[in-house]
Amino acid sequence: MANDAGKSVKTGDKPAVVTPPIPDPETAMTSPELLTAYREMLLIRRFEERAGQMYGMGLIGGFCHLYIGQEAVVVGALGAREAGDQIITAYRDHGHMLATGMDPRGVMAELTGREGGYSHGKGGSMHMFSREKNFFGGHGIVGAQVPIGTGIGFSNKYTGNGKVCLTFLGDGAVNQGQVYESFNMAELWQLPVVYVIENNQYAMGMSVARSSAETNLSRRGISFNIPGEQVDGMDVRAVRAACAMALEWCRSGKGPIILEMKTYRYRGHSMSDPAKYRAKEEVDKMRHDHDPLELVRQRLLAEGFMTDDKFKEIDKEVKAIVTEAAEFAQASPEPDPAQLWTDVLAPDAPVKAEA
Repeated sequence: MANDAGKSVKTGDKPAVVTPPIPDPETAMTSPELLTAYREMLLIRRFEERAGQMYGMGLIGGFCHLYIGQEAVVVGALGAREAGDQIITAYRDHGHMLATGMDPRGVMAELTGREGGYSHGKGGSMHMFSREKNFFGGHGIVGAQVPIGTGIGFSNKYTGNGKVCLTFLGDGAVNQGQVYESFNMAELWQLPVVYVIENNQYAMGMSVARSSAETNLSRRGISFNIPGEQVDGMDVRAVRAACAMALEWCRSGKGPIILEMKTYRYRGHSMSDPAKYRAKEEVDKMRHDHDPLELVRQRLLAEGFMTDDKFKEIDKEVKAIVTEAAEFAQASPEPDPAQLWTDVLAPDAPVKAEA
């Protein structure tokens, strides 16, 4: 993807912002790091495939948005973070959970609405989190996570803890008003937030070209003086390099930054979406030419760092993890009905209306 590093953006009376250069993706990751990233992406891919199967069997209810095709974005981004950095995202969130190190068993149990899930079966696909892993959700309302992620950035700035909040949003969310309110506050107060726009090109079912007047989403912060870059979101190395730059930008006190990850989802928007708004040939070409896992696989094979047999062993190990997660979820009991009254913010006694 095009890299406009070094470009100047001047808005209002403020001095021009020079977008920091992104390190060369070719040198962003060593072969062992690439292999680790491959394994993490493969876990997400196999987990999501199994989740899709379980949804079809009626074991997962409600909405279910799969992350298949976009694995390089979250794996590359989180590979650049430091301990304590926070993550928040929207409803296509299973990959983000797994990339933070959350237990696949707990994630799958939550998808199936079981007691052993991260939200004890009450959150489902779109609403689970882990304070231990600094993962703050999982949010079902389009764009709702952006003000929250900005608030986490405010907390980081206020306490001076040196942490950065990676706030993920989609190409559909960038047209929501609360996103721009957040951009304004983040730049005004120089908050340490990296806004990662996962542009899978179709939002809920309409192409970016039909829904957005400005299709270069990395430019959405220009009026607020926020720098932005477009990144090849199918290349985990490019994502890692860009996020390393962005996190350093925020950590050095320069305020927020926007990264537009040009990625692609292979499945529909959700499990109920047949995705008839795009040609099968388009999806097949993306899978064949730009699959994030295959790009890493071919690179490691060409280097002689890995063999086909070793890759097969990894796939076998990952499938076993996913199978165990599915079995754990189905064996876990459903929540006790009394759980409906827990984790609810309410007064101790009914509040009487004023006369």
